[in-house]
Amino acid sequence: MNEKTFKFTLASIAAAFTVTFCVVVVPALINDFDIVGAFAAGFVNPYAAGYSSDVLFCWATLLVWVIYEAKVLSVKHGWVCLALGVVPGVAVGFALYLIVRTKQINQSPVQ
Repeated sequence: MNEKTFKFTLASIAAAFTVTFCVVVVPALINDFDIVGAFAAGFVNPYAAGYSSDVLFCWATLLVWVIYEAKVLSVKHGWVCLALGVVPGVAVGFALYLIVRTKQINQSPVQ
């Protein structure tokens, strides 16, 4: 896969998840703007809790990765991807971080 296809695919995944989030979550939040309840709903049963825990740990992994590469490789703007990893979700933050880091790493030699 070439870099253009890689970036396009990641951007498409991020966009598809954002649309899905807007269609599924936003109407429910408009009806009942209960952020704590929305978060807790991810833990209503063991299956949902498993997926929700996976999302939280994936975000924590992305956090460690962003901090590490900011120090070691001087990758900038990872914090934006972390924020987008909260809303709309990790699928967006992670995909965009891969795009951001690819562009920055390709511009500077890796040490």
